[in-house]
Amino acid sequence: MNPACRPLCTMREALADPAIFAEILPGETWAPWRAILIASRGEELTDDERAIFTALTGREREPEHPVDELWGIVGRRGGKSRAFSVLGAYLAGLVDYSAIQGIGERFKLPIMAATTVQAAKIFSYMRGVFEYSAEMRDMVDGEPTADTIRLRAGVDIEVRPANYKTIRGETLIGCLCDEVAFWSLENSANPDTLILDAVRPGMATTGGPLCVLSSPYARKGELYRTHQRDFGPNGDPVVLVLRAPSQTMNPSLDPAVVKRAYTRDPAAAAAEYGAEFRRDVEAFITLEAVQACMDAGVRERPPVEGTRYVAFVDPAGGGADSMTLGIAHREKDLTFLDAIREETVGTSPALVVERFAETLKTYGIRKVTGDKYAGEWPREQFAKHGITYEISDKSKTEIYAAFLPILNSQSARLIEAPKLEAQIVSLERRTTRGTGRDIIDHPQVKGAHDDVANAAAGAVVLVGSGPKPLIITAEAAAFFKSPGPGRNRHRYRYGSTL
Repeated sequence: MNPACRPLCTMREALADPAIFAEILPGETWAPWRAILIASRGEELTDDERAIFTALTGREREPEHPVDELWGIVGRRGGKSRAFSVLGAYLAGLVDYSAIQGIGERFKLPIMAATTVQAAKIFSYMRGVFEYSAEMRDMVDGEPTADTIRLRAGVDIEVRPANYKTIRGETLIGCLCDEVAFWSLENSANPDTLILDAVRPGMATTGGPLCVLSSPYARKGELYRTHQRDFGPNGDPVVLVLRAPSQTMNPSLDPAVVKRAYTRDPAAAAAEYGAEFRRDVEAFITLEAVQACMDAGVRERPPVEGTRYVAFVDPAGGGADSMTLGIAHREKDLTFLDAIREETVGTSPALVVERFAETLKTYGIRKVTGDKYAGEWPREQFAKHGITYEISDKSKTEIYAAFLPILNSQSARLIEAPKLEAQIVSLERRTTRGTGRDIIDHPQVKGAHDDVANAAAGAVVLVGSGPKPLIITAEAAAFFKSPGPGRNRHRYRYGSTL
């Protein structure tokens, strides 16, 4: 923290004072969280607290100075929202920033999550802290709104969506990021990285901490990478990472609840309550591989006369799924994605097919391939417009599996279609229980989709699996022209090189 930012009291003093936080995190149940909060401010721990600290962080001693980043990887119901609300209230109300604050300038403490509804949980806890604490009640300037607490000292505590574009240009005293492992992948190919990178410069003036808390999920993303890099004794001294099961941080949690969860789904429960990253879920493809195949600034390629195009359609499966269409073609050793169409929920399926048929005819396409799960209606609807609908001989997982080496070898050129990069990068490879088979699909979290990625991958893979031209070499031509029996001309088949 900037030395000019003066704490009005230590974190230990605030946690021990009944007029501040003593009644917010009381008793032995909250001892693990108190040790972490005190250590995060660079304050000395007692021997008992240090033992707790070491068990949670893998480090023998607490930091000598306030940390730049605090990452809490804790199971569900582990008390992390309440504990971080205390940390946020301390940063906003018990640190004096006036030495670096311009006249009329207001600093921000954003609370960020995938949705403002999720961020509102920590916000409500923090509002309760200011309302309950006799010492901090008078710090509030006016009545808090549904998403903002204004303090007289010129600090605004705000609920903010996790968006790297809207957080820029702010002076921040810190940032609280909730459930970062589950931030949606719809708006960006790698939102956790982009958002956190956008947040960090906002804290350069104050030196405030980036505070990230989440239950773990797959072995990917910033949460996993930070854990691998900075958890334990060899991590960056200014980045403090704790990892603990729910019951370690919240001993009052009913063990029966946890036991039932492990009985129902051991892999899920190990992540939700055991704070273990899931080993049955992994990232499928890297952002770098996708971007290496992306033609910057190209949003669509117009049809070219004499070019053979193929198309793949992903019919909407109901719910929040979109119906999507991908069109591609081959030139020598490269496959080009030419166009993507997406029709979102609410549009008449018959109207969607009509629009898709018009696009197909523009590219001279009279046959489209799609999956079998939508039943007969796609076949019937496309037939009305003179388009033949054929069922793909590959499942979605098989399509993505064939798509991967095409991207890794940079044998495809993609376009900057909305959601395409994001959905491809968000794909996960999961091992199914019982069969042990791998499936490749979008993340199993609310709001995640892969409709656009499926249409694009289907079209690109379809180009590669189509008939290839017959190439006749000079030697083969001479062979066929020469007289005599025994030529076994049936050996030379369509798609061969002679």
